[in-house]
Amino acid sequence: MNNVRINEIVSFIWGIADDVLRDVLVRGKYRDVILPMTVIRRIDALLEPTKAEVEKIHKFLNEKGMVNQDAALRKASGRPFYNTSKFTLRRLLDEPSHIKENFEVYLAGFSPNVREIVHKFKFHNQLETLDEANVLYKLVEKYTDPKVKLEELSNLEMGYVFEELIRRFNEENNEEAGEHFTPRDVVALMTHLLFEPIKDKIQGGTFLVYDGACGSGGMLTESENFIKKIAEENGKKVTVELYGQEIQAETFAICQSDMLIHDKNPANIRYGSTLSNDQFADMKFDFMIMNPPYGKSWKVDQDILSDNGKKEIEDPRFVKVLPNGEKLKLIPRSSDGQLLFLVNALSKMKESTELGSRIATIHNGSALFTGDAGQGESNIRKWIIENDWLEAIIALPNNMFYNTDIATYIWVLTNRKAPHRKGKVQLIDATNWYQKMRKNLGKKSYELSEEHISKIMEAYHNFVETDESKIFNNNEFGYAKITIERPLRLATQITEERIQTMKEAFKSEPKKYKGLIPLENELIELLQVTFGTDKHMDYNKVIATFEAAIKEQNLKVSKADMKKLFEFFTERDENAEKVIKKKTKTEIQYEPNPELRDTENVPLTEDIEEYFKREVLPYVPDAWIDHEKTVIGYEITFTKYFYKYEELRSLEDIARELLELEKQSEGLLHQILDGEK
Repeated sequence: MNNVRINEIVSFIWGIADDVLRDVLVRGKYRDVILPMTVIRRIDALLEPTKAEVEKIHKFLNEKGMVNQDAALRKASGRPFYNTSKFTLRRLLDEPSHIKENFEVYLAGFSPNVREIVHKFKFHNQLETLDEANVLYKLVEKYTDPKVKLEELSNLEMGYVFEELIRRFNEENNEEAGEHFTPRDVVALMTHLLFEPIKDKIQGGTFLVYDGACGSGGMLTESENFIKKIAEENGKKVTVELYGQEIQAETFAICQSDMLIHDKNPANIRYGSTLSNDQFADMKFDFMIMNPPYGKSWKVDQDILSDNGKKEIEDPRFVKVLPNGEKLKLIPRSSDGQLLFLVNALSKMKESTELGSRIATIHNGSALFTGDAGQGESNIRKWIIENDWLEAIIALPNNMFYNTDIATYIWVLTNRKAPHRKGKVQLIDATNWYQKMRKNLGKKSYELSEEHISKIMEAYHNFVETDESKIFNNNEFGYAKITIERPLRLATQITEERIQTMKEAFKSEPKKYKGLIPLENELIELLQVTFGTDKHMDYNKVIATFEAAIKEQNLKVSKADMKKLFEFFTERDENAEKVIKKKTKTEIQYEPNPELRDTENVPLTEDIEEYFKREVLPYVPDAWIDHEKTVIGYEITFTKYFYKYEELRSLEDIARELLELEKQSEGLLHQILDGEK
């Protein structure tokens, strides 16, 4: 691939925007013209060699009164698209005074699939503006300049042109870092991880490939190329059907145009949100590959799925019913929906085939550890790992993407793990395997060479422990979040100040204390007589004594009201006796003190009781575990597993360096002061 040529063409097209559109559109709107014009010019250039034949066949079929001409015109063009007008972009320049009218005729002459793409770009809305500003002719002239030889670019190179243009537009508009396209070297690695491990099992037949966040379609087309290549090497013939969904209209249009150019069915690329409007709900796929947006809110989708918050989300993709009837909610925070794309893909795995399904997806670091036990992100990791679908995670170098330099990871999942991988997950640290690019593409300054990809695949295939490869049992990522309770200890004292506080509360919240207010005076007198002004350290005795006194006075106070009453006269005191919640012949249960409540994360590889005895009881001997609150969570702390300790320098070395610096700077202060004089 020729990066220099790509950059030259991108720079030329970018220059068109500045030269032609500067005084017509605000910079944020340049893309509304440049992107569709680039697609149109690409298609126009590909149709030029057969344009005369298409016109000839179209004229003949019209004379014969043929209505359905689509198949014949496709055959004449040699492409799954065509244009029946008398115009090409170059011919539009022959009639400068009718440029707008002729351009509209030219666009109307395209086959329906191309017209749909132009419609998604909403390009017709721009024609009048461009014509009124008298720049439409200039725009067409620029795009037909011999320097813009889009027809000479491969589909791979054309993909880079689109992606670099969109990257620049996103940068201009300060769009979110998560909205970026996937460089082809990263896609190459993903396709190796997706197909290479099972290449010997790929027989002839039809394979379905899906991308739920397909962008401009690069991952899909590269997947098709790879699977066909390995099939040919095995002497097999395969058919590959590509499916994708994309929510951004212009990117969707680019993807559809790419499918057309590849002679693929553009109808398999659907428009809309994968999360709230899954358009492949009933389909299963052999392979799935994607780079979903991360760090991006899915609040709009959440509102749609929950009927604007009026009901709980019940979509079976995101809420799983466990064998015990319990519902496992795979619903992350509304601020980041990246893992939902993975959950959606997992719902589309094939169960009945020998190969099952394989998935390769990119996520940032938060997908590894965000979310506490019981929360959506942790539940998703729990669901994936306990089903033994996670095969490997590869940490990529930073600076691999156009719009972001954050840490990224490739997850590889399958429901057909090889026997030696069952119950295990491999982590590969590839952060140091890269080469610097000769010329940056946005923030992308590093790239993976074929050698680096081979190195990563070697680590994957070898499946052994090295400095860059670690292998774990599934349960090593899990932990039990246990709740540690300590007993509530209350001291009781009846004082005038507290009585006054009670009276004020009765006045301000009569509803809350409606059972106590009619007995206010009797209760105050009984409290004073029964307990005096002394401080009582056993709340259990206090309550028992007061209940007996109430009974004797024939007063009716419920247990709930009794609790409300004594809230005014008690305080927590670590020296007081423990408050009993429940007492049986065999055990005593104590009221927990919410202020002293704590949690501990106990690795699943450890016995909870042993951990509790070792790590908790020596420090708080009155503590206990509330087992009903125990929740299982999963996280993958990648950096912990690959941490390399760097030995600190000795004090002697530091002292020696300081003395050397002192010698070097000797006299410098005098020179500065002398200079000031």
